[in-house]
Amino acid sequence: MRQIFLDTETTGLSPEHGDRVVEIACVEMVRRKRTGHDWHCYVNPERDIHADALKVHGLTREFLQDKPMFADIAGKLVGYLRGANVIIHNAPFDVGFLNMELARLEQPPLSAVVAGITDTLLMAKELYPGKRHSLDALCDRLEVDRTGRILHGALLDAELLADVYLNLTRGQDALLMDSGITRGGVSGGCTLDLSHIVLPILTADDAEQHAHEDLLQQIDKSSGAKTVWRKLSSDTGLLRHV
Repeated sequence: MRQIFLDTETTGLSPEHGDRVVEIACVEMVRRKRTGHDWHCYVNPERDIHADALKVHGLTREFLQDKPMFADIAGKLVGYLRGANVIIHNAPFDVGFLNMELARLEQPPLSAVVAGITDTLLMAKELYPGKRHSLDALCDRLEVDRTGRILHGALLDAELLADVYLNLTRGQDALLMDSGITRGGVSGGCTLDLSHIVLPILTADDAEQHAHEDLLQQIDKSSGAKTVWRKLSSDTGLLRHV
């Protein structure tokens, strides 16, 4: 299962009012292992950056003016994401911006390209009700090192998110993923493909068979010879055990 941990930085908070993407980062993981096949790009937003956003990520218009525009990198981004399960913290924010950028180019939304979208903010709220659910808070709670995070940066945040996600999904989900079993996206559906799993058949040896028979006899004796399997064995002629 190919998973992409995605994060963006933007000029502000509202794509509906003209704010644009300035940075996109994707970190790839297959079977819960980083592949090193990551994707990162700064984007010229063709507009000014709000002061509050600048305080968050520190990306100035001067720094971004020679970077490619979204139209120049859209094809590469879509090709990279195609068919993957995309994992985002507070997915509506990033997806809203990317969908607006794609709509400007008359391209289909992100959901039409990827296999599914998972929101780790929703996961965290379910796991830790009543607690803080920011990426910083989750790093602290799950012991993910974030000492290098002074300003927000899409690539660093995507890397931190990958580590946070691994810790969030330890246990049963981790076992499913390690087995190559895929879980659905934000809809919460679950699709299990067990066709590739071969279960070994372990037969009992003579000592184990005798030990089992002794235990059955003890249970039969303590019940006054009223155990059901004895009656079934005598009725069907099956002496070996159900």
